[in-house]
Amino acid sequence: MAAKWIEAITGPLEQKKQYRQDRARIEGLPEPYGTAAKAMHRYLLNTSGITDGDVIIRMLTDMADLWEAAAADGTPVRDIVGDDPVDFAETFAKAYAAKEWQDKERARFTRAIAEAEKEQRS
Repeated sequence: MAAKWIEAITGPLEQKKQYRQDRARIEGLPEPYGTAAKAMHRYLLNTSGITDGDVIIRMLTDMADLWEAAAADGTPVRDIVGDDPVDFAETFAKAYAAKEWQDKERARFTRAIAEAEKEQRS
């Protein structure tokens, strides 16, 4: 009963548990994978624009899987992200199609321009 009440206020507790587990996996990576994964984690959270908690958790879990596999295989960091780490991270995030907070603003902007055009013609 208390868990449902808390989830109503804070969001799903299972997502928070999974987030902490993924974060611990990233923190436990050997260097330089830990530094690269932490940087990518921060970048994705700040720039992906994804607002669906389930999608964010899935993306971060997959990211932890990626960096753990790379560390286990000894794959060079640059071989993973390529020459443009920003492009790599943004392409990675786009694989998780979800509504973004910008979608609402894009729709609002498009409606405003259509209404302005309509008013100008009348």
